[in-house]
Amino acid sequence: MATNFNPEHSEGTVAKAIEEQTAKLPSDIFLWAALASMGASATLKILGKEKTALFVGQWAAPFLLLGTYNKLVKLEGHD
Repeated sequence: MATNFNPEHSEGTVAKAIEEQTAKLPSDIFLWAALASMGASATLKILGKEKTALFVGQWAAPFLLLGTYNKLVKLEGHD
């Protein structure tokens, strides 16, 4: 639990509900999702679908950010 608790800056009910659900997911899911999006992007690029390959390839960063957020929620918790 965080030692710098400030009641003026507490999480809302929606954020708490999301954090409780995402904390149940293993962190590996986000890493595998990022790797899968990179693989799908490479496959699409080989198939000549340039714009779709770029679109799918950009999913990797958000997946990794979600994985980092997931890990922080598991380690630090919310409020």
